Amino acid sequence: MKYILVTGGVISGIGKGIIASSIGTILKSCGLRVTAIKIDPYINIDAGTFSPYEHGEVFVLNDGGEVDLDLGNYERFLDISLYKDNNITTGKIYQHVINKERHGDYLGKTVQVVPHITDAVQEWVMNQAKVPVDDDKKEPQICVIELGGTIGDIEGMPFVEAFRQFQFKAKRENFCNIHVSLVPQPNATGEQKTKPTQNSVRALRGLGLSPDLIVCRSAKPIEMAVKEKISMFCHVEPEQVIFIHDVSSTYRVPILLEEQGIIKYFKQRLNLPIDDQPSDLLMKWKKMACRYERLLKVCSIALVGKYTKLSDCYASVFKALEHSALAINYKLDLMYIDSTELERSTEAENSVKYHQAWHKLCKADGILVPGGFGIRGTEGKLQAISWARTKKKPFLGVCLGMQLAVVEFARNCLNWEDANSTEFDPDTKNPVVIDMPEHNPGDMGGTMRLGKRRTVFKTENSVLRKLYGDEMFVEERHRHRYEVNPELTHCFEEKGLKFVGHDTEGNRMEIIELENHPYFVGVQFHPEFSSRPMKPSPPYLGLLLAATGTLNAYLQRGCKLSP
Repeated sequence: MKYILVTGGVISGIGKGIIASSIGTILKSCGLRVTAIKIDPYINIDAGTFSPYEHGEVFVLNDGGEVDLDLGNYERFLDISLYKDNNITTGKIYQHVINKERHGDYLGKTVQVVPHITDAVQEWVMNQAKVPVDDDKKEPQICVIELGGTIGDIEGMPFVEAFRQFQFKAKRENFCNIHVSLVPQPNATGEQKTKPTQNSVRALRGLGLSPDLIVCRSAKPIEMAVKEKISMFCHVEPEQVIFIHDVSSTYRVPILLEEQGIIKYFKQRLNLPIDDQPSDLLMKWKKMACRYERLLKVCSIALVGKYTKLSDCYASVFKALEHSALAINYKLDLMYIDSTELERSTEAENSVKYHQAWHKLCKADGILVPGGFGIRGTEGKLQAISWARTKKKPFLGVCLGMQLAVVEFARNCLNWEDANSTEFDPDTKNPVVIDMPEHNPGDMGGTMRLGKRRTVFKTENSVLRKLYGDEMFVEERHRHRYEVNPELTHCFEEKGLKFVGHDTEGNRMEIIELENHPYFVGVQFHPEFSSRPMKPSPPYLGLLLAATGTLNAYLQRGCKLSP
């Protein structure tokens, strides 16, 4: 097993996740089996209870793990399926060690950060690195480990110490450290500054790790003189300094790394049994990146949510839309609309914001209402759904988006004026969305219906069934506490809102489709978590096809994309 540790310096959010994913992609393109582990030094057990403004979206895995969004990057880039134990947190490690201490495993010894916590980290990494993540179920050969945060953070120190020890346990030819750093360029001088990187590498060395590669992030391409300066002051060869500047799409990053000789370096440094040249997989990435940059036709989608100030809050939704747009040769114009700005209360408080939000919504080719929690912004989402339904605009509702589509239909088509979800109004006379029987209202962490579940189509006359290749069932990832009230579904079906998919027992409503509408679809699951660059998610693809007016032609071709 070969281990590649990716650390970061100067600032967090520098792009370690994309760098780690890109390195994995390159090595996979050379025929190696690659897995990935993300270490988050926070004390939370998992990411499940975070606000998306803290660390971006909560990504859900097949086994129900609620994890950091970087695991989504690993899955999309490497086309693998990870597990919740591929995300290590300080909380998980301490919980594991404390449980062992309570069990008496340490035989009366004083339990300390060194060696007990550091040993637990190393043991976890070695065990998880062996778990198969590909469809062929073979043991991986390479494990890419990303250490979250920046070097010097107090909470990250035990992990850095664990890997200082681990480099000797694994042996030099099996362990490699990549340090990702920032090269800022102040507007006042326009000069690219190397001092932050020098200080970051010095701090890393002081903690006992020496970088084998220094990946320098910058806004613009870095000059050769800067590369030589970093090489000299950071005690590495010039070829060990890699530059990654801001690019038009993340698909370009593996190509930039490959062009700077990273395959040849890894082959020598880790004694890898590979050729110097990448295989067809990386050629596909190159073609995809070139296609992305040459797209001319534009499709605009309005994303109506309440976490719109930070794009990472809907990272997987954006990627799923981007994959689908690329598949049909369109450039995606994603317009984020804060759902509260569509509400009447905003018109009274700030009419400019209100009218700007509605202007965006009206000019969009399609409307998407993603998942979420809490009552804030729900009235605005209902307004957007009503607009999509009445104006025949292509619409996709995901999780809460589907539930609100049911609420909107109940209020405006069934004339149940107080119809609502018990999440927002526990005393409503028409509870069209209700708590799931197994939901535990006590603890918040890990108590939802999580992970991959089967959805069975109950009719052949379904747009989504055709988009999924006319399969009898699909398996997608879920994350919800509430569900459509199964006792009221017949009322909706009589008026044209069809529940075309349900769970294996037939009790839980999973998919809605509206009759006599170009594309009005709601799904209880989160299909965005399964979308891949070369395998777009069918519900999102359907939205893009409908928004560009090509859905019917696509269905008539037997769900084959035009060349």
